[in-house]
Amino acid sequence: MDIYLPPGHTRVEESRAWAFREVLLVDDHALVAQALAGLIKHEKLALSVVTVGSLDAAESHLNQGSDVDLVLLDLVLDGEAGLALLPRLAGLKTVPPVVIISSSEDESAVRAARTAGATGYLAKSAGRSALVRMMKSIRQGKGYFPGGVSPLVPGSALTPRQAEVLSLLAQGFPNKRICQSLGLTEHTVKTHLKAIFSHLGAHNRTECVARARAQGWL
Repeated sequence: MDIYLPPGHTRVEESRAWAFREVLLVDDHALVAQALAGLIKHEKLALSVVTVGSLDAAESHLNQGSDVDLVLLDLVLDGEAGLALLPRLAGLKTVPPVVIISSSEDESAVRAARTAGATGYLAKSAGRSALVRMMKSIRQGKGYFPGGVSPLVPGSALTPRQAEVLSLLAQGFPNKRICQSLGLTEHTVKTHLKAIFSHLGAHNRTECVARARAQGWL
């Protein structure tokens, strides 16, 4: 675990009025994490940045009662799906906002992150100004997704995997293609679809997608 402090600053020194106390950066690519942490501290966007490379390490740090008030989470870690961290935060006294930082700009990935409960989504290809806009927006209690700032999505009862299935369903994928895309068996996909239909009170795929859009899940 690495901790970065802005040059010439300590936790008790005044920084930007909207700067975060502590950002937890979860990324298993050390060079990427170091570069992003360096940019955050250079722009004085946070008083400190802690970097970890796994979901277990992230959960452990958060459970220590740290000052983390923003989590930047890679969508795909080594052998782990980043979105799997979100349900593991439920037991925290205060759950910090989670922004997905990913090399993928695919719409289905963005929708899955949003529906799973992420507060924002920023492509790794985005520049410095986009990073600043995102962090300002999150600090103001707003969401940040491709296309600009958007309101936070109402809480849903879907798991991250169900959110992915719903996103592909909305794109018109049949069950077999959903299986192939997510590496799931047909039985598992049908189980997820049954749960999604139940949450929405839907009786068919068209009604499910329509209700999900009305709820703001898509």
